[in-house]
Amino acid sequence: MEKNVPQWLRPGTDAVTVTLSRPESFNGVKSNQAVLRAPTVRDMRAAQRLHPNDVEERELALFASLMQVAPADLEQLKLTDYNRIQEAYFRLVSDAAPDAAAGAQSGAAVGD
Repeated sequence: MEKNVPQWLRPGTDAVTVTLSRPESFNGVKSNQAVLRAPTVRDMRAAQRLHPNDVEERELALFASLMQVAPADLEQLKLTDYNRIQEAYFRLVSDAAPDAAAGAQSGAAVGD
């Protein structure tokens, strides 16, 4: 599975680091990297409570929480960079740890 990891993504056990296509301002600090920590059930429930009827706003609130940035910081991203963050998030929640990839890969093939 490590062969399939894009160059802009650095996976970890409890977080992923995304390299953006250009530096952006997060909490007033310019960076070309964004770190997403692994979500908890509490994070998911909080985002659901904030935006029960709007999937896009719920996702934005969840990602902002996981990155410890304001939702407005994410709204100013290029769409390609936001797509990277989405992909990183889905990889983070699908593989609990990098060494779980071998076991998860066979399960993913069945579900695809």
